[in-house]
Amino acid sequence: MSGALAGDATGHDRWLVALDIDGTVLHEDGSLSDIVGAEVRRVVADGSEVMLATGRSVSSTLPVLGLLGIAPQYVVCANGAVTLKRDPDAPLGYSPDHIETFDPGPVLTTIRSHLAEALFAVEDDDGRFFHTEAFPESVLGAGHVQVGFDELLQVEATRVVVISPDHDMEDFLAVVERMGLHRVSYSIGWTAWLDIAPDGVNKATGLERVRSLLGIPRDRVMAIGDGRNDVDMFRWAGAEGRAVAMAQAPADVIEAATEVTTSLNEDGVARALATL
Repeated sequence: MSGALAGDATGHDRWLVALDIDGTVLHEDGSLSDIVGAEVRRVVADGSEVMLATGRSVSSTLPVLGLLGIAPQYVVCANGAVTLKRDPDAPLGYSPDHIETFDPGPVLTTIRSHLAEALFAVEDDDGRFFHTEAFPESVLGAGHVQVGFDELLQVEATRVVVISPDHDMEDFLAVVERMGLHRVSYSIGWTAWLDIAPDGVNKATGLERVRSLLGIPRDRVMAIGDGRNDVDMFRWAGAEGRAVAMAQAPADVIEAATEVTTSLNEDGVARALATL
């Protein structure tokens, strides 16, 4: 893409690129490949909008922008339930633009009846993370509070997270199917991990709102990811644009994409972005 497009005010020549974080941009230890960082910044310098679309909370998402060296207009967090807008006056440079919440009580009660030993967490509309005991430290961002299960039921939630360490993936999938979770949107992570969002809310709904606000055509969107919470995003992007799965993604995630790049360890994001 020519640098001359950076001045295009209509958005019809630039791309909207949505990047998942974990397993896509960042390695398991939280590190970023120099090659990936450089390619992300090149695409931004050429006039396109590169943003993050993640299941992470606000507090654990914003530092990744600093690591990448970018400051997009919008960021989608909590699997689409929270959209942030760049705000120079906000303490961290971003303030909430759109937030979707739901009552987590019924779904938490249902899940606990099937997974009594699971670990539970709820994120509220201020980005605070309330969790039961023994929740993995690696998952907890800033501002987390340990509470009893009954207290979780009272939080107005943007996201519910359930981890069941005693289940392998196939068992966990079977249990989730038996639950018949209604009126919520849910996705399942790499391990026995369940992310639950408000009904009908996912990365795609957040990204479509952003795309519309930026005035970028549907055929100029690219989404890159590796997890089951990226499937809706892939279907959205791939309908008219490009949905790119990392090579190490599960088979059902790859099936939802329109193309496959190399793995995280082979700088797949950089290879995909190099085609823009």
